[in-house]
Amino acid sequence: MLNREELKDLSEIQGNENYYVSLYLNVNPVTNPKGEYVLHLKNMIREVSEKTEKGVYRKIKTDLEKISAYVTSNKREFRKGLVLLSSEETGFWREYNLPIPVKNTLIVDNTPYMKPLLDIVDNNPRYLILLVEKDEARIFVVHLGEIVEYGEVKTEDVPGKHKKGGWFALAEPHYQRHIDYHVGLHLKEVIKKLESFLSAEQIDLIFIGGSEEAVTMFKDMLPETVRTRIKGQFAAEMFLKPDEVLKRAEPLLSVYEAAKEKKIVDELITRALKGNQAVLGLADVIGAVTEGRVHKLVFVKDYTESGFKCVNCGLLSVQNIPKCPYCGNNMEPIEYMVELVVQRAVEQGATVEVLAYETASLKEKGNIGAILRF
Repeated sequence: MLNREELKDLSEIQGNENYYVSLYLNVNPVTNPKGEYVLHLKNMIREVSEKTEKGVYRKIKTDLEKISAYVTSNKREFRKGLVLLSSEETGFWREYNLPIPVKNTLIVDNTPYMKPLLDIVDNNPRYLILLVEKDEARIFVVHLGEIVEYGEVKTEDVPGKHKKGGWFALAEPHYQRHIDYHVGLHLKEVIKKLESFLSAEQIDLIFIGGSEEAVTMFKDMLPETVRTRIKGQFAAEMFLKPDEVLKRAEPLLSVYEAAKEKKIVDELITRALKGNQAVLGLADVIGAVTEGRVHKLVFVKDYTESGFKCVNCGLLSVQNIPKCPYCGNNMEPIEYMVELVVQRAVEQGATVEVLAYETASLKEKGNIGAILRF
């Protein structure tokens, strides 16, 4: 499964003298109705072959052939986005057939190209949707924009519900207390199932749908540890299809993500301006990564920058200096500086926030920043 743990493992790969070929291919049938992505891939391979040094090309030639063969022989199995990471030298191969389109990219480097995967994971969190009513509940999990229904809870003997009178057909106080008692039993059973599911799946983000009355009753009964994970609620009928449930919940996710990003950016900029364990701009972020001080790395989606790297010790720099100030070896230009900085930060255990909503403030401060450990 594509998640943060998987990305952490990828970030720890040390390429040294080995090379990795990373393919991101938009295979969305809507934009590629006749399989046009095969031609796009051929063009990218040709461009890489022409600009890659002969010695490097000899090392990656088998990878390019393997990737090309995989794409042409598995066309009917693709979804919207395809990611292939290959290094025949090390016996490394990863494939991710994603429900989300990706930008066509083919990169050759000493490590796998991870930045688009980080973006996908950060902006498409795994979360739970619960539909709840007084006699029924349904549990869904959304991952990378796809929804799967995992189960339901039905209580058949909740009284007071019939075609004409609805929930309050038995209006007398005695019968109303009787109804409330059985509804309470049902909701307690839903809570029990929900807590068990959350514990097994380790999900921290929840959205709840249903009638306002049922949702309010349910939230009031929840333990605080679960209630704090609820980030929004919406009106929904129990008979909705999964895709319809997802459409109701997606706007709430966007609101939640935007608010989360704003809070992070505000804290980052405020702390950096006060000199309180935070930095802004690529040069200062590189310095913090080099010292292993980054706790949370924050950058604007699609931000890229070139730079320089020591051929021996791997020191990074935004300045074009001829020799490494640490080991005295040559510095070589690199096209994907931001990606390498991100990879090293993740390798050191830093969390990453890729801004897709609240980008303006950080763009004014250099597109990237970091909250530091010390």
